[in-house]
Amino acid sequence: MNRTTLSLIACATALAAVTGFAAVTSPDTSAPDTTATAAELPVERTSLTCPTPSVSDLAETTYTSFTPVTKGTGSDGKAELRPAVTESTDGEDAKDGKTGKASGKGDKDGKGEKEAKAFLTAKEPGKPLAEDVSGSDSPALVGTADGKFAPGWTVQQTAEVAAGTGRGLLGAACTAPDTDFWFPGASTAADRTDYVHLVNPDDSAAVVDIELYGRDGALETTTGEGITVAPHSDDPVLLSTLTTEKLDNVTVHVSVRSGRVGASVQALDDKLGGDWLGASVDPAGSLVIPGIPKDATAVRLIAFAPGDADADLKVRLASPTGQITPAGNETLHLKAGMTGAVDLGDVMRGEPGSLVLTPTGRSVPVVAAVRVVRGKGAGQETAFIPATRPVGTRATVVDNRAKGTTLSLTAPFGAAEVKVTASAGSEGGTPATKSFTIKAGTTQQVEAPVPSGLKGTYALTVESVSGGEVHGARTITDAQDGVSAFTVQTLPDDRGTVAVPKADQDLSVLQQ
Repeated sequence: MNRTTLSLIACATALAAVTGFAAVTSPDTSAPDTTATAAELPVERTSLTCPTPSVSDLAETTYTSFTPVTKGTGSDGKAELRPAVTESTDGEDAKDGKTGKASGKGDKDGKGEKEAKAFLTAKEPGKPLAEDVSGSDSPALVGTADGKFAPGWTVQQTAEVAAGTGRGLLGAACTAPDTDFWFPGASTAADRTDYVHLVNPDDSAAVVDIELYGRDGALETTTGEGITVAPHSDDPVLLSTLTTEKLDNVTVHVSVRSGRVGASVQALDDKLGGDWLGASVDPAGSLVIPGIPKDATAVRLIAFAPGDADADLKVRLASPTGQITPAGNETLHLKAGMTGAVDLGDVMRGEPGSLVLTPTGRSVPVVAAVRVVRGKGAGQETAFIPATRPVGTRATVVDNRAKGTTLSLTAPFGAAEVKVTASAGSEGGTPATKSFTIKAGTTQQVEAPVPSGLKGTYALTVESVSGGEVHGARTITDAQDGVSAFTVQTLPDDRGTVAVPKADQDLSVLQQ
């Protein structure tokens, strides 16, 4: 065998163990699949980014870090979150205090920069660790986890804002840096203040393009191309400054030319409160949007077809008793490159549910999300749920509370059995586990386990046991002065393991 080929294979295998991502491609497409016998091993290193949580002086923010206990890991490791900004060696922050952008101060007069002090350092897998911050001074955070802390490492930031634009409960799962993100459901309307937060965790600048799409196609933007995001910074870009058009339903596409960023949209409404809009799953022909609360008073579906072909989708609501068709909204037609939206009203009618979108004919990749409103009059609050990946092997969600936590699971295409585990509490408590069977085509608001003797908050892990794919979402509710404050986070696979080819398998198929 060619020695160069062997070296490339060894390098790819090593990358899989370190980063969780690897691909070995054979030049012979007719060759047998060498990954069929690949071993599933715990990832050994992962990274996350958390945007600046709020600009409100009234914000009370909680960060929660958690790693599930995973078999096969070593005994060493570390998980740390640090401010995205760097510090100069003379003790001054090398950043712009308003935006978090690196200012380069540490490079003057021969003074260098150093990594900011750790904000939160995990202590042990299986137990959440929480940290509280008051006001608007909390910076964006970046973090890495390795060894026993890497598989399934999950961080949540939850901010309570008592008053003002975007008041309510704003929750976001911190995201892995990447190069491509889709956000259907943003807005440039006068009563919305929406920011795209771009967090650069690396030592070199990233160059990012932001594209906006409305009901008639791409919006003309003034400064959306070639945005430079400085190293170790959070650059919040106000969408309304990118275009003169004022639209309620906009799809945002963030693409990275060089480097990588974590991206998320903070949507703040003058009357309906605010929350974070997470990225939709990558464009696909069928999508699932899980966990719409049963007391939702208004549900709006926003979708976008990014390719050159129109998309026609069946719209189904997976209820506790099975899939039903929303009256008057049996299908949704999306013109290529144009954002489509449909108001489903109070479609939930007192029952939890999930939206299932499937092609009526030819499959065309789409992205989608829903905006959910709860409450009435001045007591209304809003949240967003993007289409998401299945739970897969295991999904994790943190910052669950003794009261106000709701877990919804849906099995859109076939019955499934799952195991749900509540971790120990951040300040005390004993883990607990329950198993559930989700009938095909239904959404179940399950009575998730709670740690006995709970003190503080806890994590929930959902593991697939058998059957079809499962999608899930968690809702936190915290009533504030008559406002139905809430936030929803989906439960995609936490990617705690990676497939690595076995060392003793036959690699001769790769010989040229």
